[in-house]
Amino acid sequence: MASSVSQKNYPPEEEKICWVCFATEDDDREAPWVKPCRCRGTNKWVHQMCLQRWIDEKQRGNSTAKVSCPQCNTEYLIVFPRLGPLVYFMDLADRITFKVCPFVAGGIFLGSMYWTAVTYGAVTVMQEGLNVMEKADPLFLLIGLPTIPVMLILGETGLHRIPADTTPLTDPISATRVLCGALIMPTIATIFGKLLFGRVNSNFQRTLLGGIAFIAIKGVLRIYFKQQQYIRQAQRKILNFEEHQQVQSQGAAPPTTTQ
Repeated sequence: MASSVSQKNYPPEEEKICWVCFATEDDDREAPWVKPCRCRGTNKWVHQMCLQRWIDEKQRGNSTAKVSCPQCNTEYLIVFPRLGPLVYFMDLADRITFKVCPFVAGGIFLGSMYWTAVTYGAVTVMQEGLNVMEKADPLFLLIGLPTIPVMLILGETGLHRIPADTTPLTDPISATRVLCGALIMPTIATIFGKLLFGRVNSNFQRTLLGGIAFIAIKGVLRIYFKQQQYIRQAQRKILNFEEHQQVQSQGAAPPTTTQ
């Protein structure tokens, strides 16, 4: 009789109480538990799913952000499934682009200032270009030319997209990235037009078709990349603190991607 009572009455240190939802082990026996930090007593236990939701709130869409325990400040070790070759390459390209864009934007700004000065001096000797501009409608030049960079930037911001109700999995697109993508778009459209539509005689049509093809290919790849990111995020796992110590003692990363 005494043994049965001792089995039901757990000591306070061994009783599992989730510090996120405050549920006990008796409330949901199938829910997986985890001890992700140095906390002792009941604070060391938490549901795997509850902790993942709490981490999502702290990361605010940035899956690479590090999250620590609010009590003992132990950094949680989160493991993800291995990336496929294509997704790994796309993820690497996305990270490189995010880091390089500020420098490219700075170079574009300096280059723009330089070429503005060059153009100011070159316009005086470009008689043929001036003749073409003189024959054009002045109202068209005053309104049409300034709208070119504006429309390119607005096209890259994706204002036509419907905002998602859920928290995005990645960081919002930076202003420098939008600027670089918008300014480099005509060059990419020209390259794609020459590669895919070389038989088209009109330069304008070839560039337009190249731009449409690039946007379509980029959209398909981005949808696939976002889908793989969502699947990877859904299959992540938070390790126990003991497993965290084993990884650190071995001096090598676990077989899955960590953050």
